[in-house]
Amino acid sequence: MATFVDRVVLHAAAGDGGHGCCSIHREKFKPLGGPDGGNGGRGGDVLLRVDNGVTTLLDFHFHPHQKAGSGRPGQGSNRHGADGDDLVLAVPDGTVVISSDGEEIVDLIGPGSTYVLAHGGRGGRGNASLASTRRKAPGFAELGEPGEQLDAVLELKSVADVALVGFPSAGKSSLVSVLSAARPKIADYPFTTLVPNLGVVRAGDHPPYTVADVPGLIPGASQGRGLGLEFLRHIERCSLIVHVLDCATLEPGRDPLTDLDVIEAELAAYTTDLSDRPRLVVLNKVDVPDAAELAELVTADLLARGLAVHAVSTASHQGVRALSLALAELVANLRAAAPSRSVPRVVLRPRAVNEPDFTVRPEGEGFVVGGPKPLRWVRQTDFANEEAIGYLADRLARLGVEKELARQGAVPGVEVTIGDVTFDWEPTLSGRDALILEAAHGSGNGNGLDGNGADGDGYGVVRPVPLPTVATVGGSGGVPGAGRSGVRAGAVADVPMGPRGTDQRFRTSRRPTRAERAARRDGVGGFDEFGGHDEPAAGGDATGGSPGERG
Repeated sequence: MATFVDRVVLHAAAGDGGHGCCSIHREKFKPLGGPDGGNGGRGGDVLLRVDNGVTTLLDFHFHPHQKAGSGRPGQGSNRHGADGDDLVLAVPDGTVVISSDGEEIVDLIGPGSTYVLAHGGRGGRGNASLASTRRKAPGFAELGEPGEQLDAVLELKSVADVALVGFPSAGKSSLVSVLSAARPKIADYPFTTLVPNLGVVRAGDHPPYTVADVPGLIPGASQGRGLGLEFLRHIERCSLIVHVLDCATLEPGRDPLTDLDVIEAELAAYTTDLSDRPRLVVLNKVDVPDAAELAELVTADLLARGLAVHAVSTASHQGVRALSLALAELVANLRAAAPSRSVPRVVLRPRAVNEPDFTVRPEGEGFVVGGPKPLRWVRQTDFANEEAIGYLADRLARLGVEKELARQGAVPGVEVTIGDVTFDWEPTLSGRDALILEAAHGSGNGNGLDGNGADGDGYGVVRPVPLPTVATVGGSGGVPGAGRSGVRAGAVADVPMGPRGTDQRFRTSRRPTRAERAARRDGVGGFDEFGGHDEPAAGGDATGGSPGERG
């Protein structure tokens, strides 16, 4: 069974928001209790947090699917749902989060570093929060917003001070075992080390430092041979590279200088530039007589290249103490010269003043509306409730979506897609007003219109409205001409419309008196709810009778 995993694919799902509640307060002696539906709770987030007690990504290898808690739905009596619990995932220091398309999202370095991988969905508002002076008792509530879902790749890049590189069976694992308390697997065959090994070394009065043993490199590792290149990411953060050279090898064509050149060529072929890291050479297995002589021969050449050389024997511990002190001193100097690690800043990026809240683009024979607000509104709309659909249409109209659709040439009945929902656009009152204005600006004289592009009565061009083929979103509820606008079926309203879905005809209307209501109920005379009494018939008076019938 695997005990060290440095690369996993994590399927993170944040919690869904709780649904809002649609409820009316019912209590004795309170006939008009009003709406009291509570809001749904917020969905939990999925967070990654660096923990010093975690050294591998093994937990995510066996449990790749992680989901946060969902919010609870709202209830009556203004009881709001509880928020979902956040899911905090502990990761090792040096974990890199990469998106599914290969883009680096964040690099988590330092204990306590936290990143929100997936945000929880918003809770839906209850009808108590949706009530207003114009909508006193809403018969609907918002749905909870689904939480974010993300497939991310987690890569571990060990944060070590010293990296040991070399050919297989060069003695790297043995050197880690004598320098630190780590006990890696040691055997007399190549590729014994299949995963990186880390060890903490204490030498004299110097601060402790970490040593990483990387699996062996062979010629052609940059083309995928062996295992070394797969784990070279673990030495990207190392401040010192130590070449462990085998002076007792019996393979033909190999010697310490040749091995050094091969390893340096493979490091140069790696994607990350490691040429600026200081180098140190360790000539291992000098307890063998022939190896000791070979070490003396190549030491002068290595010193001529400007490399510090240490001859050691992991079997007899010869030169190990001096090497440990030298590494501790080098690491201390490199730490002192390195810039201090600053706390990550919280960067606030406010929206631009002229940044639009939505986008409208033509696609085929219809239009596609984008933007965070329209998408969120559609996700939180219950399309089984006609009142909720009308509320969505009003919100889109206030945002300016209908005006932009009319500006781009949309006509009633055209298909409009927002997120996963496609509907036939049936404009609200303000949308019809936008169509009239667009028709006025787009028309000229010589077509029976006045100078402003309107027809004789000054209310714009009458266009036919095709019947919808799927669910409609608009003020008429899906049947053109049957809504609150009072327009006839198959035609655009021939009255001036006000902003934000208001109707200017209501400004001149008045409430009929009791006598007028009784006369209208009895069928005597006519009453126009928008302008008072109807015109009496020819030869009659306002009561509907002839002059001979009175008296």
